[in-house]
Amino acid sequence: MIRQASNETIRIPSGDIFLEGMLQWPSQPASGIVVFAHGSGSSRLSPRNNFVAAELRQSGLATLLMDLLTLEEDADYTNRFDIDILTDRLLDAMSYLDKEAVTASLPVGAFGASTGAAAALRLSAALPDRVAAVVSRGGRPDLAGSEILTRIRTPTLLIVGSLDTPVIELNEAAYRDLGGIKEIRIVPGATHLFEEPGTLEQVAKLAAAWFNRYL
Repeated sequence: MIRQASNETIRIPSGDIFLEGMLQWPSQPASGIVVFAHGSGSSRLSPRNNFVAAELRQSGLATLLMDLLTLEEDADYTNRFDIDILTDRLLDAMSYLDKEAVTASLPVGAFGASTGAAAALRLSAALPDRVAAVVSRGGRPDLAGSEILTRIRTPTLLIVGSLDTPVIELNEAAYRDLGGIKEIRIVPGATHLFEEPGTLEQVAKLAAAWFNRYL
């Protein structure tokens, strides 16, 4: 287990640009680290993902929240759904973590929301020996592609709100394709953004339990 005393703002090299990130640590020795893949139009400042990240740190996990797109790239709406670009950025983040002594030996989980869920799953397919678990919140795992989903053996938890009917159907289709250990959990009374009282808390607790089980 590794502990880092202070939180850090980091810059992750990606080609000829740098991506802004927040590397944050629990108060106790970290048993793993979770990389967040934000959804369409979101960033490292996402209040929902920061809420979940805080719960993960309470459970003993470090977290990395990062911008997958620059401001200029995000202005082009099509980039938000370019799963190849989002996955490449996550791979760059993994390269950064693997080169840093304080994070290189930590087990890694990936938490994806919306389109970020597809990128998180593709990351696990690309690095099956490095990514130990994946959690999707209101995600679009279907965008990872059926061929990739069938190859994934990383333990994967899909969380969807009970009132998010179209996304439930997409998650159920992806769930059928997924290989390996998998589970789908429906949060009662929740819409796509889990804005209803208590629903995001349920997401955070489910995610913390899943990551601590498999990391």
